[in-house]
Amino acid sequence: MLNKELLEIVVCPETKQKLKIADQPVVDKLNKEIEEKSLKNKAGQVITEKIDGGLIREDGKIIYPIREQIPILLVEEGIELQD
Repeated sequence: MLNKELLEIVVCPETKQKLKIADQPVVDKLNKEIEEKSLKNKAGQVITEKIDGGLIREDGKIIYPIREQIPILLVEEGIELQD
């Protein structure tokens, strides 16, 4: 899990909005879509590797994946949230 100080300073690389840790049901839903090969990142690539967690942008539109406790804060790796 990310430490609190880190979470307070990381921001969306695109909009500079604050990020918060995704709830487990959101992560589970995305992992199901990844399993079905139906989820794409902002670059348009199908995501094949499950995520351990995610950081959701303040406006709730984008989630950045966390894999092996490392947040992937690259604009093209962001995943658009539908709901």
